[in-house]
Amino acid sequence: MARLLVVEDDAEIGELLRSSLALHGHDVTLAADGRSALDGARTAAPDLVLLDLGLPDLDGLEVCRRLRLLQPDAVIVMLTARAQEMDVVVGLEVGADDYLTKPVRLAELVARVRAHLRRAEPAVRADGPLELGELSVEVGARRVVLHGEEIELRPKEFDLLARLAEEAGAVVTRETLMSDVWDEHWYGSTKTLDVHVAALRRKLGEASGCRIVTLRGHGYRLDVD
Repeated sequence: MARLLVVEDDAEIGELLRSSLALHGHDVTLAADGRSALDGARTAAPDLVLLDLGLPDLDGLEVCRRLRLLQPDAVIVMLTARAQEMDVVVGLEVGADDYLTKPVRLAELVARVRAHLRRAEPAVRADGPLELGELSVEVGARRVVLHGEEIELRPKEFDLLARLAEEAGAVVTRETLMSDVWDEHWYGSTKTLDVHVAALRRKLGEASGCRIVTLRGHGYRLDVD
């Protein structure tokens, strides 16, 4: 049974989400504003957070950023009426793993939650580290070390890097990455993949000797100098 935190200021919608997810066997805590959400995250330690961005007290993006600091391993799914691509990109960059645009179909929401929880375990496993130039990817320990210093990665960032590292020098298609790192029955946009790749590029930097190359219309390739 997974622990879920639903953050929704509309009482009717919040109760609908809570009851629907509870029917699928989840332990659901409901929060009506940003401060209650942060308190709930501290006490309940949720596995997954459904976060409405239109909150009455705090900006939803700021709540997302704080939630990520409080619960670095939790999955955060934004619920937003903001359909502009930039709003979604900003949300993903401050810590969200995924987003759903309102109005959302309950069947899609439940399926997306199930997919995220199923993929919460490491997406790839291997014996021993993967040595990539100055970068070492320790899959079993879920650690990335550069020049002897550990780099802090979010769970999906690690899974994505490990998947690319498995086939360093070869193209891995977008479809394969979405299936292996997120879920084979993924619903909706793949923008989350692009945002996670951009985050990895920033964190690895040029000193790692590794570059994630975009092949438009195909996918990504991890090159090692």
